[in-house]
Amino acid sequence: MDADALLEQSLPAPMRLLFVADLHYELKQFDWLISHAADFDAVIIGGDLLELGSILEPDVQIVVVEKYLGRLCQQKPLLVCSGNHDGDARSAANESTCHWLRDLKAGQLFVDGDSVELGDVLITICPWWDGPVSRAEVESLLARDAEKPKKRWVWIHHSPPDKSPVSWAGKKFGGDEFLVGWIQHYQPDLVLSGHIHNAPFNAKGSWNDRLGKTWVFNPGRQIGPCPAYLIFDLDKMSVEWVSQEDQVVRQLDGPERGISGLAGAAAGA
Repeated sequence: MDADALLEQSLPAPMRLLFVADLHYELKQFDWLISHAADFDAVIIGGDLLELGSILEPDVQIVVVEKYLGRLCQQKPLLVCSGNHDGDARSAANESTCHWLRDLKAGQLFVDGDSVELGDVLITICPWWDGPVSRAEVESLLARDAEKPKKRWVWIHHSPPDKSPVSWAGKKFGGDEFLVGWIQHYQPDLVLSGHIHNAPFNAKGSWNDRLGKTWVFNPGRQIGPCPAYLIFDLDKMSVEWVSQEDQVVRQLDGPERGISGLAGAAAGA
């Protein structure tokens, strides 16, 4: 990973974080973010800002999304990781890379490879990996940040852990098996993901789960002007999931429970 992509920035301690993922070029949902960003201490987007199936070329989508991100980061700190729809180039290893997002970072915008300190919380922004070379970059990023002092550690990683309700696609799991190993090794406090759109809306799926001490989340994707979203209150140690289907608050400082499919019962909604 390029040295200029490994930015560490200290910002004021947060109380409320807004997390969304998988906007897939739904401009009304970007508009919703613009209108609500001021209500939070920071905004986090967990990948798939673009839509590969759109009739619009990716270059056209990128121009529009860059303008939205520019407006958002003028209001509040904005943390964005790439997803599998966001690549705009191939690396020397023929793996998908998201150059446009890394080139865009400035001011209060933080992207793939960045580390952001929000008070005593360290947030690691993981890029989408597409093969062994880019996967090794994510592993190096996590190993680097594991050495840094922190009270709480949060990862932004587009794909959720495999064999978890947050990665249940209805007929099979669609998560990242390597992420499971990284979580088990480092035990971060929170992992914020997306990618499996319907996981929270399936009977066997969920918007939250837990692996040891690590909470993992996937807000899901819904149609309409408002995205499904999560509100984290790090002062009260709570999270609220808001969607067209339900609105649920869960405490994050309760006893540990196993992750469904890996070590116990589902956390549930």
